[in-house]
Amino acid sequence: MSQQLWMERQKAFTGPPQLTETTTTANSRKTMARRSRTKTKLFFLLISLIAFLAFVPVAPLPSFSSHYSLSHRHRHQHRKVVTSTVAVKPGSFEIDDDKFWKDGEHFRIIGGDLHYFRVLPQYWEDRLVRAKALGLNTIQTYVPWNLHEPQPGKLVFEGIADLVSFLKLCHKLDILVMLRPGPYICGEWDFGGFPAWLLAIEPPLKLRSSDSAYLRLVDNWWGILLPKVTPFLYNNGGPIIMVQIENEFGSYGDDKAYLHHLVELARGHLGDEIILYTTDGGDRENLEKGTIRGDAVFSTVDFTTGSNPWPIFKLQKEFNAPGKSPPLCSEFYTGWLTHWGEKNAKTDADFTASALEQILSRNGSAVLYMVHGGTNFGFYNGANTGVDESDYKPDITSYDYDAPISESGDVENAKFNALRRVIGLHTAASLPSVPSNNGKMGYGPIQLQKTAFLFDLLDNINPADVVESENPLSMESVGQMFGFLLYISEYTPKDDKSVLLIPEVHDRAQVFTLCHSKENSRRPTHVGSIDRLSSKTLGLPNAKCASNISLFVLVENQGRVNYGSYIFDKKGILSSVFLDGRILHGWKMIPIPFHNLNEVPKINAIIQVALSRSITVSTQTGLKDKSGNVSEVPAFFTGHFFIENADQIQDTFISFSGWGKGIAVVNDFNIGRYWPSFGPQCNLYVPAPILRHGENVLVILEMDYPSPELVIHSVDHPDFTCGSSKSK
Repeated sequence: MSQQLWMERQKAFTGPPQLTETTTTANSRKTMARRSRTKTKLFFLLISLIAFLAFVPVAPLPSFSSHYSLSHRHRHQHRKVVTSTVAVKPGSFEIDDDKFWKDGEHFRIIGGDLHYFRVLPQYWEDRLVRAKALGLNTIQTYVPWNLHEPQPGKLVFEGIADLVSFLKLCHKLDILVMLRPGPYICGEWDFGGFPAWLLAIEPPLKLRSSDSAYLRLVDNWWGILLPKVTPFLYNNGGPIIMVQIENEFGSYGDDKAYLHHLVELARGHLGDEIILYTTDGGDRENLEKGTIRGDAVFSTVDFTTGSNPWPIFKLQKEFNAPGKSPPLCSEFYTGWLTHWGEKNAKTDADFTASALEQILSRNGSAVLYMVHGGTNFGFYNGANTGVDESDYKPDITSYDYDAPISESGDVENAKFNALRRVIGLHTAASLPSVPSNNGKMGYGPIQLQKTAFLFDLLDNINPADVVESENPLSMESVGQMFGFLLYISEYTPKDDKSVLLIPEVHDRAQVFTLCHSKENSRRPTHVGSIDRLSSKTLGLPNAKCASNISLFVLVENQGRVNYGSYIFDKKGILSSVFLDGRILHGWKMIPIPFHNLNEVPKINAIIQVALSRSITVSTQTGLKDKSGNVSEVPAFFTGHFFIENADQIQDTFISFSGWGKGIAVVNDFNIGRYWPSFGPQCNLYVPAPILRHGENVLVILEMDYPSPELVIHSVDHPDFTCGSSKSK
């Protein structure tokens, strides 16, 4: 989802034009006539059976569902009435008469999105229990391809990527699942869930299309994924009631051959009983392009919260087979996403609850997006663009989304209460009790030490990982999918100032120079920064140097675009580099390896070296440059805090107020990016399972400037009031 999509959904809905009778609708009327005649015959048959059963004791009748399937085109109408005396075959979830039917009973989906990959596994059950207490009966989740296959052929289904365990837990808690396996997911997740290594393939793939090279990779991925989830389909005794095909494809393209391929592939692995569905924005253009006509795939809609849902549900029916269109908003927005530099997104609790009431009051179904947002741990946050590719907007680390269950699992808030009140009015059974908020703990100030300059650690890089080329290569081309890539070249100094031009850099480049012939010169000097939003030129200072000057360009990947036409978002320097109008040739590219979420190896070499250096400077106030001042060169800072008793291990937040920009690692777990100078997020969430009894270690890489006191605070609350967003 993006701001562009948000604006599209704000447009007034003019209502669908009236349909003329077609062959399909005529056939439908004939079918209904046959159903009517069948119903009449069955009525007399049932009267006879009732009279017979009044005098002759017999065993219970077998379920009608054992002889008839709701997926059959001519489903008998008497199936809508199911009483407790009829033994219904379990394990059926179907659509008929514009309703959902679960084990023969009319069923309404009241669901919510909760992404297993944004929550630590130790907290999955806690968050699911809270979702049930809200009144939800279904959880919808994406499956991000890039989390499970971070490198070609290297599969990860453990830890936070243990999808099977998440499905088992949903089943244990009697929660149904709507699975969204992509292969594209959007979701404010890096590259919309696609693995970044797809961008390194030559010739370039045409993603989200019927391009044969792309489809072969999708076939292989789904050939691994779908057999894993097949045992968890509802008709196999599991919790999965529906599986989504692609995601909001109508907002992107209209390649029907691609959609049909995905449907055929899914059917081949999952069988014919599972309901396949699509999700598209609730207007005619999106539905025309993103749906598959007929009864093979169920078309659902999403739309701006507060829009009149029923004209949109009426339009939805046009894109489903007759009787196969239960009204379902598969993304009912409880809040919205937030980019760095923006004010934290908030929506009114009563307004949101009132919008949900409009759907539920007329027996509609809805899936709250999000019921619980969670966190973009590691480097997996996504990004959006505005009017063009340069209008780049990376997402913050928190994915709180202003959801009814907060990032840290809190439910004692107005939105949770308002939504629960509305859901309770439309749920026959009483809702489960609401758990209290989990405890939070602020562990106080954490004194940091500068343990290493980033450039001092380059000696620990494996020479085999250094790539040389005449021109700069993208991050993906050198195998550095996330984090940072250092570009090194050299030039002959001039008497006057030189001008550096990098026309295309994704996303942020810090420029340094180094004159090797100068005495005591061993560390590069920071010159300035270039990013994809700002001017692409930078003046290099006049330097009297007897040797060539080394040029260092440290590029940060701030998150790949996840929505729209600019998702082909390679990272690094993507153009020639010009010095005084001439192309600069001869480059070395050095990956700066930080492990991402759930990647192997678990132990990061750079972090370990930074930690080892903390021992040698433990009696110092920090490393200093030759002038005695704290350098602005990117540097590692390390701090320790202690938890005296095991029962004091609770969720906490690390406040970075007063610091610049960087990444943070707690006990070898990458908790994400901080950027309080830009805002709005000041504090990063640290779930209790990351912490341990005794000593805890915090390592940060500060890119811009540290707080003068070199102190960071562990506090017991989130904070979204930092940076330039204050004035917005």
